[in-house]
Amino acid sequence: MYRSHSCGELRASNINTEVTLAGWVQKTRDKGFMIWVDLRDRYGITQLIFDEERTPATVVEKAKTLGREFVIQVKGEVIERESKNLNIPTGEIEILVNELIILNEAIVPPFTIEDETDGGEDIRMKYRYLDIRRNPVKNNLMFRHQVAMQVRHYLSNEGFIEVETPYLIKSTPEGARDFVVPSRMNEGQFYALPQSPQTFKQLLMVGGMDKYFQIVKCFRDEDLRADRQPEFTQIDCEMAFVEQEDILTIFEGLTRHLLKEIKNVEIDEFPRMTYAEAMKAYGNDKPDIRFGMKFGELNEAAQHKDFKVFNDAELVVGIAVPGGASYTRKEIDKLIDWVKRPQVGALGMVYVKCNEDGSYKSSVDKFYDQDDLAKWAKVTGAKAGDLICILSGQTNKVRAQLSALRMELADRLGLRNPEEFAPLWVVDFPLLEWDEETERYHAMHHPFTSPKPEDIALLDSRPGDVRANAYDLVLNGNEIGGGSIRIHDAATQALMFDHLGFTPEEAKAQFGFLMDAFQYGAPPHGGIAFGFDRLVAILGGQETIRDFIAFPKNNSGRDVMIDAPAAIDSEQLKELNIKLDL
Repeated sequence: MYRSHSCGELRASNINTEVTLAGWVQKTRDKGFMIWVDLRDRYGITQLIFDEERTPATVVEKAKTLGREFVIQVKGEVIERESKNLNIPTGEIEILVNELIILNEAIVPPFTIEDETDGGEDIRMKYRYLDIRRNPVKNNLMFRHQVAMQVRHYLSNEGFIEVETPYLIKSTPEGARDFVVPSRMNEGQFYALPQSPQTFKQLLMVGGMDKYFQIVKCFRDEDLRADRQPEFTQIDCEMAFVEQEDILTIFEGLTRHLLKEIKNVEIDEFPRMTYAEAMKAYGNDKPDIRFGMKFGELNEAAQHKDFKVFNDAELVVGIAVPGGASYTRKEIDKLIDWVKRPQVGALGMVYVKCNEDGSYKSSVDKFYDQDDLAKWAKVTGAKAGDLICILSGQTNKVRAQLSALRMELADRLGLRNPEEFAPLWVVDFPLLEWDEETERYHAMHHPFTSPKPEDIALLDSRPGDVRANAYDLVLNGNEIGGGSIRIHDAATQALMFDHLGFTPEEAKAQFGFLMDAFQYGAPPHGGIAFGFDRLVAILGGQETIRDFIAFPKNNSGRDVMIDAPAAIDSEQLKELNIKLDL
């Protein structure tokens, strides 16, 4: 037996007990006649004491050789600690050691294995197995496990069955780029790693499984950022004989359950907003509604004077920044520089200070009088002491620019409290979106999303106006889940493929198995997928998913710990019938 107790469980009630512990040496303090060692495992830290008067001499000598991260086993007696440390659960006791076994020596680690480490992110990713020993990373992984267990608990109690679906599937032209896997036994042919189990979960509904879920790995070969990894985890769900309302009700329940069990937060309201409303009021389809600063559209109030910048714009739109009238000219100039960065792309910004005395001071006083500025304040909801920030230009671009400014200002003003949670359903997404590069429509979600029945007639004449039976669940300005009611009959699915530019032959080649299945009695069905990594990060008070993944990739999609991706042996390439021109 390597240990009778963990390093985090012994208390004053265990005094005079003989115990065996095992773990890693956190630090040592050698006073000559007495040595203290902090012993660490996953559960906590226990202080060991080696005393020349009470510990065998050979054990004391061996203790003097211990270094950081040595793996050791000790036997001894639990005694009362003279200098107590009430900051840790085991701080009232220590172990008077009488036996010491060094299970494994360790070289000096490249960074300190402590909560506040001296290691930068790159070095910690290279030695991730050491980083996991630190409490912040260890606790994040344990937190992830806790969330996963609560997800399984809730969905299982709601009658969902967890079913595994294949990882080696067929590549499809829709969506992001696939990771492909060559088949040795089928020369010149490739599997793809799934971007989601979409078609398989629909086939499970055809198979009568009724309620399916899976916490599943998915893969997308796309550009990365802080909240995106080439491999990620979804809570994937599907239900049969449901309408949109049924799905929203079940997964409001899941969100409430997680917030209550994980954060002890009660949520009453799940407001709903159409995609069109979200874009008009917040400039994006995943608005953070923990704070205000709603958009005010100013075309009518601002395009009647001789100010060419506004008059030539498709949209003039502004937000009221609480307390912003106190900003100095230098601070406002920095805001203008911020929106003019390439990442945002605005050409400039007009501002209005709403003074405490009810007057207004703007950067366009030459063109607009006090009555004009008062109308702008009314439209944007600005009050005395606020600052109105106004952008103009093409509708889609300017909305995105003002949305970025809104979020930046909210961060600066401390309006995005990670311990406050504000969920929101965004519904009625467009079914199709126009792609300038390919000059054709693409499915905004995926080609199996059902159009609103009343909009099907618009597919021929105004395809961009067709709404989807689709919905996203947003939490604190992050999309945590998205789904739709699916097409469940072959005729409508064929019509959808036609409008996406598939010939009947291409549709048959790519999705014939699904079309065939629909002929055998597919029930009405729909579902949703949650981004599990992102959900865990938000519940954990952060927005960077990498901190909650055991072995993440870096921003280039590389695993710097194992040095992957990497070249493979020429014999392997030959077996796979792959020739590289280098």
